[in-house]
Amino acid sequence: QAQLVESGGGLVQAGGSLRLSCKAPRNIFSVFSSSDMAWYRQFPGKERELVASISSGRSINYADSVKGRFTISRDNSRKMVYLQMNSLKPEDTAVYYCNQVRPNEGTFWGQGTQVTVSS
Repeated sequence: QAQLVESGGGLVQAGGSLRLSCKAPRNIFSVFSSSDMAWYRQFPGKERELVASISSGRSINYADSVKGRFTISRDNSRKMVYLQMNSLKPEDTAVYYCNQVRPNEGTFWGQGTQVTVSS
């Protein structure tokens, strides 16, 4: 079973919304709640870039390009992290990855989910 499982990607028209979800099925509650979580995206031929992050203490950061449009949240009881994406633009088209940094264990990645925004 994968460490992180993303879902919610797909095809949407510009101006539309999508909600990405990431579950950590193999985490116990204490591990997930103490982890920093984030969403990254990767454009073809480019390196992954940070979209949004939420720390174990719920400190949140966003890339300038998504501020005011995207919202990251987490539900520790469900071991889930979400990315609500509104007012999507064609330039948001990318593969989105869930990222987890576990204390004393390292960094983990999901398999990625494709988001395509048509103009």
